[in-house]
Amino acid sequence: MPVGDSSPLGLGFALEVDAPADLPYDEERADALITVTARSVAGPAAGARRAEVLIMDRSLSMAGHKLDEAKRAMCAAVDTLRDGTLLAVVAGHHEAEVIFPATGGLARVDARTREDARLRIAGQLPEGGTAIGRWLACARELFASVDSPATVRHAVLYTDGKDEHETPGQLDEVLASCTDRFVCDARGLGDDWHYTELLRVTEALHGGAEAVVTLSDLTADFTRLMDAAQRIVVPRVYLGLRLNSLFRLAFVRQTRPVEAELTARQQRGEETHIPLGSWPPETRQYQMSLRVDPGSLTVDETLRAARVTLHAEFPDGGRRPCSPTMPMIVRRRSTPGFGIPRSPDLTRVENERELGMAMRACADAHLRGDLDRADRELRLAIGLAQSLGDTTRLRLLRSVAAGGPDGALRLRRDVSRGRILGIGVDSTKTARRAVDAGGPPPREAGLPRVCPRCGTTSTSPTARFCEECGHRYADADLTDRPRDAP
Repeated sequence: MPVGDSSPLGLGFALEVDAPADLPYDEERADALITVTARSVAGPAAGARRAEVLIMDRSLSMAGHKLDEAKRAMCAAVDTLRDGTLLAVVAGHHEAEVIFPATGGLARVDARTREDARLRIAGQLPEGGTAIGRWLACARELFASVDSPATVRHAVLYTDGKDEHETPGQLDEVLASCTDRFVCDARGLGDDWHYTELLRVTEALHGGAEAVVTLSDLTADFTRLMDAAQRIVVPRVYLGLRLNSLFRLAFVRQTRPVEAELTARQQRGEETHIPLGSWPPETRQYQMSLRVDPGSLTVDETLRAARVTLHAEFPDGGRRPCSPTMPMIVRRRSTPGFGIPRSPDLTRVENERELGMAMRACADAHLRGDLDRADRELRLAIGLAQSLGDTTRLRLLRSVAAGGPDGALRLRRDVSRGRILGIGVDSTKTARRAVDAGGPPPREAGLPRVCPRCGTTSTSPTARFCEECGHRYADADLTDRPRDAP
């Protein structure tokens, strides 16, 4: 990787692997936190080529003031784009139609094409239903027509309804075919959509999801969103993993600034590449979890469990390393039951994940009318947010809470459905920096917990949820069997 003041990518990447080196004698799991930081540097990619697809929901439920506000927001997005950007506008209902340019494909943005795009957006009328997968498939085909290498491909969509005109399986198939083709941000408008559908889209396509409860906020939100999208410099980055033959990969998930399961895999020789989406200058963190038969490890021998390298799509379209290779080192200790302090950073990541699960469980319970359950989940989430010092999510949770007749916190009975959907969407947003609580983390006593549903062993004896399937352990304040949002 070019390190210093210049890079052909326009970004310089730094890679850090943080893993506890010592494994207990009988430990089957080894985890690492991988931090990737991208900083702006001088280079020819500073003016990266860009293609943008704007997807507007014009289903029948958008009729009236809602569609008027959406048109205003879409026109504002068009006005924000830089000259030379390739642009297409897709109008979606139960089908997808390219309304700009009239000839199909993508058109280069200039004063004339901006005006044409605005006129075509303004002329849309509401009809039909909702099929998000078809909209995304249309965007995929449009981006496929861009033959310039190393082009940043970004889409944004909004919807006010549920994805009722296709099955979840059909949407999953489309998302799989779009992964690593483009990135997509999504917005839920109003209060009649499913937050889980938006999160499925943005998790697969490395975007961000937001709830826009107040219609008049959409224009400002789209303007901010397009400004942020134009900061993207590198179209594709990959996490390259080369594992020791004794270890196997269990999962990789993004943990900061947004939680997301990274399930796509590409085999490149002996190295597994995991798409990380497009990159502006920013820092992201990932958790990598490996599995191993402890009996296969020589006691007290230092072993390289994995080698980690970043790869990027360069301006010529080639994929090459953009960071030094960093090792993940482990050593099996010789004494069974030997107490090894847990990594405070890994503990925090696991607690942040539990907070997100509790927020989704709260939202799901409220949406199905189980207010008692929603209240208990809210109290659990507030307690976790307080212990983490996660002021952003704590502020959100307190904004929908009030004291009940018994003095205990509960969800406000007048809270809108849109605010509840916002709790579901924001459950995946983690604090950008760990908050120093003023002292060392509490020492955790006891044995790791084993999930009775899926058999996964947790890394924390105080875990409330199984991090694999979302099952809540029996003594975690509830008597029923909650699970994470589907």
